[in-house]
Amino acid sequence: MPKKILVIEDDKDIADLVKLVLETTEDFKVETVLDPLKAYQTVKSYNPDAILLDLSMPKMDGWAVFKMIRSDSSFSRVPIAILTAKSQQFDEMVGLHIMNADAYITKPFGKQELIDKTYELFNKGKK
Repeated sequence: MPKKILVIEDDKDIADLVKLVLETTEDFKVETVLDPLKAYQTVKSYNPDAILLDLSMPKMDGWAVFKMIRSDSSFSRVPIAILTAKSQQFDEMVGLHIMNADAYITKPFGKQELIDKTYELFNKGKK
């Protein structure tokens, strides 16, 4: 059974690209949400196995969405990867070590990098 991935990304082209790339494997089924204000409700209704989350979005930034998801004990163990154009080492350190995201994927990303990082989300807990 494929793992359910939720992509929270305000840019429709990027969201569609991530969905297309990840669904080239039979291991992932991807749903996207473009509006960060609807993200938490979508998490609750879709019940994903992992989340890919953009940081720079209008109306509500990705960190606010991240905190909202993490504050719900039902989703505290769902791995979240940050999907962002913020490629500075400082930004990655904040994401991984302060906010405790499970992965950090910078845009632009390669097809194989995106697939590999998504698989890593599920392998982290098995080590």
